[in-house]
Amino acid sequence: MTSLDRYLARLIAIPLIATLILFAMLLVLDRMLRLLEFVANEGGPMSVVWRMLANLLPEYLGLGIPVGLMLGVLLAFRRLATSSELDVMRGVGISYNRMLLVPYGYAVALAAVNLAIVGFIQPDARYAYERLRYELRTGALGASIKVGEFTSFPNGATVRVERSHDEGRRLEGIFVHRASNSGGWTAVTADGGRFLATDNPDEVIFRLSKGTLINSEPSFTAPRVLRFESHDLPIPLPRSEAFRAQGEGNLELRLPQLVQIGRDPRESPKRRLETRANFHFRMVEVATMFLLPMLAVALGVPAKRSGSALGVFLAIVMIVTYHKINEYGQSIGALGIVDPAVALWGPFLLFAALVLRMYYTIAYIPGGQPIGVLDRLSGKVGKLVGRLLQRSTREARA
Repeated sequence: MTSLDRYLARLIAIPLIATLILFAMLLVLDRMLRLLEFVANEGGPMSVVWRMLANLLPEYLGLGIPVGLMLGVLLAFRRLATSSELDVMRGVGISYNRMLLVPYGYAVALAAVNLAIVGFIQPDARYAYERLRYELRTGALGASIKVGEFTSFPNGATVRVERSHDEGRRLEGIFVHRASNSGGWTAVTADGGRFLATDNPDEVIFRLSKGTLINSEPSFTAPRVLRFESHDLPIPLPRSEAFRAQGEGNLELRLPQLVQIGRDPRESPKRRLETRANFHFRMVEVATMFLLPMLAVALGVPAKRSGSALGVFLAIVMIVTYHKINEYGQSIGALGIVDPAVALWGPFLLFAALVLRMYYTIAYIPGGQPIGVLDRLSGKVGKLVGRLLQRSTREARA
């Protein structure tokens, strides 16, 4: 690796890593608020939130890696262009193709990582996330308690609830009786209570409020009575139904499983179309990464004597729009309106033709600028808006 390659690698690495961290943090913060509310409503421990977020990270990285690669290469070449270093490199005979050696090294490595994520890691993480949601819902409620009836739990616990509010999250008029192994018993009456999940999947906490606890043991001369404002009573859970097997949805299937189901004649035509569409969607998303270095160069090098950041804006718009087009192609492919391969690889070929044309313009046409017209148009619009703002300011002062 030459000094030029090491220099380009450093320029690309900083914005790439920063974009990945920022992208992941924004998505995590957005989901964290909803997860905190969900776990709080279900009465689960805070540790569940971090486990659920950890299982969502592969999905976020699958989206963030292409964006990070795109902005990393784009901002690196933009810096070279605005500091005139790019002109020096071009002047000594270094072509764009030579300079793309390092960006494509990043692209190959990140494409392999992305393939491993979307093909194998993300399906397992998605299943683990859904399993946590299931365990939280079933564990937080403790059991199916019918209002006005006695419900038996393991180890001799019996619970009766008179009223239920907020879909079982808030209970009123509670009676609990639990026998001990020593031959004694504990009886509790409380005005209200709620079930809280714990890290132990076989036990929940029944948090009672404003009640009376009576405890009797063979060694006591008389039962002990305790009045409380708040009391946590551990309740062992009955055995719940096991969570479903992995693979109910396409998002939980690995790439080999998608291929197998898509070719299995025993599966329904609808199921085969859905799995084929999802398989092509994942492969197209990975293949697109090999086009991003050329697109980043075409959009990252501004016109001469121009410091416009229009290319950065267009890069984000193009990659997000193309991702949405792929999602639409997956949908119509799953419905059978268009063959999934055509619905996904057709837009890919059109996008590839556009990227190659833009790269050819900047790399092989002297003075070529792929977005030169848009750059000049945005400059004129910016000047017009500036004059209008100045005029409105002067009129307001007058």
